[in-house]
Amino acid sequence: MKRVVATGTFDILHPGHLYYLKQSKKLGDELFVIVARDSNVRHKPQPIIPEEQRRRMVAALRCVDHAILGDMTDMFRPIEEIRPAIITIGFNQHFDEEKLRQQLTSRGLSPEIVRIGKYGDDELCSSRLVVKRIVEKRGRPGDTGSQPE
Repeated sequence: MKRVVATGTFDILHPGHLYYLKQSKKLGDELFVIVARDSNVRHKPQPIIPEEQRRRMVAALRCVDHAILGDMTDMFRPIEEIRPAIITIGFNQHFDEEKLRQQLTSRGLSPEIVRIGKYGDDELCSSRLVVKRIVEKRGRPGDTGSQPE
């Protein structure tokens, strides 16, 4: 069975996430998704949605076979346990593919690394853009003109 691993924060699910995961699943038989821990997200603003809720949302997607939270201290530990044939990374994930290969090799792992391309030109294919739209449409709490739910 060919295992594929996809990783990400998956803060606010949108069509870009779904595209990334569906394309990842097409590369193998079993898709494992490693959802970033809140404490490990350092390259962008902290997630809005708590980590366990993000994991459950990803797990509910039809194309996902297994969704787990990442390790608190060692991002490669789940990879060592899963031993995937392929690791996919999103078009906007900040991984140096050669450095990643070297880090995996040093741990006795040699999965193929596949970068999944961008999903179309939909306007809201980024959690950052979804948040921006919410603020534009609903305002910030306490702003005049914001409407209570």
